[in-house]
Amino acid sequence: MILVTGGAGFIGANFILDWLQVTDEPVLNLDKLTYAGNPENLASLAGDARYVFVQGDICDRPLVERLLQRYRPRAIVHFAAESHVDRSLHGPEAFLRTNVDGTFTLLEAARAYWSELPAAEKAAFRFHQVSTDEVYGSLSPEAAPFTEAHPYRPNSPYSASKAAADHLVRAWHRSYGLPVLTSHCSNNYGPYHFPEKLIPLVIVNALAGKPLPIYGDGQQVRDWLYVGDHCAAIRHILAAGRPGESYNVGGGNELANLDIVQKVCALLDAFRPRPGGESDGESDGKSYARQIRFVADRPGHDRRYAIDASKLERELGWRPAESFASGLAKTVRWYLDHPDWVARVQSGAYRDWLQTHYGEP
Repeated sequence: MILVTGGAGFIGANFILDWLQVTDEPVLNLDKLTYAGNPENLASLAGDARYVFVQGDICDRPLVERLLQRYRPRAIVHFAAESHVDRSLHGPEAFLRTNVDGTFTLLEAARAYWSELPAAEKAAFRFHQVSTDEVYGSLSPEAAPFTEAHPYRPNSPYSASKAAADHLVRAWHRSYGLPVLTSHCSNNYGPYHFPEKLIPLVIVNALAGKPLPIYGDGQQVRDWLYVGDHCAAIRHILAAGRPGESYNVGGGNELANLDIVQKVCALLDAFRPRPGGESDGESDGKSYARQIRFVADRPGHDRRYAIDASKLERELGWRPAESFASGLAKTVRWYLDHPDWVARVQSGAYRDWLQTHYGEP
């Protein structure tokens, strides 16, 4: 069995679904179910004996210790985190508690559990910290992509909290010998993404006839990684990664935010044209891109991220299977095919957040 933290969130849920599709090894999912944790993401596993869900906080050490002793996992894959930069600007304290204190609690519980394992199980145990490329800071347009040796230069409360967690993970390896792995991913996209992040927000707003907000000039560049490719990378790292090592996971797709929004609009134009005209089902013939609106840039907005994932390919044989075009088409299709899921995640808390940040009623 493996223990996954934050498995009801976007990447965690995709990872659990992927894991149980390719292996029969059971999964214990510990998730607090905050606003972005949605158990409906894993509804297809209802009644599956390989899947165990526990609602709880990673900061609750007695709970974590009880779970470790009861289920005896051979690995911990740590996704649980507050992850939205904009939210970290408005409320950094929650990010420090979950991302720093929570990781510390997990490390201490894992260290106590690992230290008492029989020799063979102790040698095989792994603690996998799922981190982000944002810990590296911002790149100039001409700079080489981030490698694993790039210095940490976080620029937001979110990335600073993840950087702190990464340092704790490294220290627990160097100080205590805990066999850890760390991965740094670029921007993920795909199914079950909570609609506060760029791609799902654009899809949802476009279909609702709302403005499509873009920060500043929209030329902030990110590398985009399809979530299914990220899940496969984590499986590779967990299976064959060297303890104490870090691995960058990127999609090889550097694109500006404005380009992303325009590509989403073009797909929506093709898949579900804007309604209008005199009869039902008739399009108004105009692109969803007409709804784009530029808004004030956020403080400390990093200009460019880019990932060099050659170490992961060279050492473990991983490469992304999806191109950006294929992954984005799958993503847009998924949201169009799951309107009920979209409607249900748009809770009162979600609407309150949009009003706070974008001034939307």
